[in-house]
Amino acid sequence: MSGTHVHTINVNGVEIFYREAGKANAPVVLLLHGFPSSSFQYRNLITKLEGKYRVIAPDLPGFGFTKVPDALKYQYTFYNIAKTIEAFVDVLNLKNYAIYIFDYGAPTGLRLALSRPSAITAIISQNGNAFEVGLGEFWNGIRKYWNDPTPYNRKSLVWLTKFEATKFQYEAGEAHPETIPPETYHLDQALMDRPGNADIQLDLQLNYQTNVALYPAFHDYFRNYQPPLLAIWGANDDIFVPAGAEAFKTVLPNAQIHFVDGGHFALENHLDEISAHIISFLENIGV
Repeated sequence: MSGTHVHTINVNGVEIFYREAGKANAPVVLLLHGFPSSSFQYRNLITKLEGKYRVIAPDLPGFGFTKVPDALKYQYTFYNIAKTIEAFVDVLNLKNYAIYIFDYGAPTGLRLALSRPSAITAIISQNGNAFEVGLGEFWNGIRKYWNDPTPYNRKSLVWLTKFEATKFQYEAGEAHPETIPPETYHLDQALMDRPGNADIQLDLQLNYQTNVALYPAFHDYFRNYQPPLLAIWGANDDIFVPAGAEAFKTVLPNAQIHFVDGGHFALENHLDEISAHIISFLENIGV
């Protein structure tokens, strides 16, 4: 398969939109995006990896161009999103794959790893957190919502669904934010502004606490299976701070940790550096 192709596939009634590139028999790398983005965030990384890997990037339910019919009465929880991606993997008949986890993609991918640990060939975590120490001050208001999920505290987080917050996530921590293509945050916002989507995002902000509760299970998985892991992190990210990258060493002594001089969406301005580390990492472990 030459170049990136887009597809839609029915997974238990959910129409999953995904991007794919690379040869069908090549080792698989599954790219799992974060909030408030979609597989579009991987458009450039896919071109870097497709020469050696079969690269697959789905849009999670509630994001991008994946469609969830109202009739399904889909409950937007991280448990359900992970189960949908697990079913997606099965529909595509993927038996073994490396996972690239970022932001919301981290609890999604790590839940997948808990469910089928032997399928995971490697983990690349780009600002994909799995430790309490990785949660920056950004989370203080969200924690308040977790502890007291009143309508008032929910309303106080509406700013997270607005354009200014979306653009901030792309630009904060970057020395040259003016070089980030504006279509990135404009597309994210246009999709988030669809009717009902802001409420989905606020539901997920509340449900994120279930991921934190699973951190000990994630750590047990790391200790027991010792998956090869590269944590490549935007060092200036205020959402998932550098301590979250360094913490992988506490459970995975052989984890590789690398920081780039960027923020949360580090791929936009640091693609070459990040992709070079990924390719070297995968080659060195035989994937």
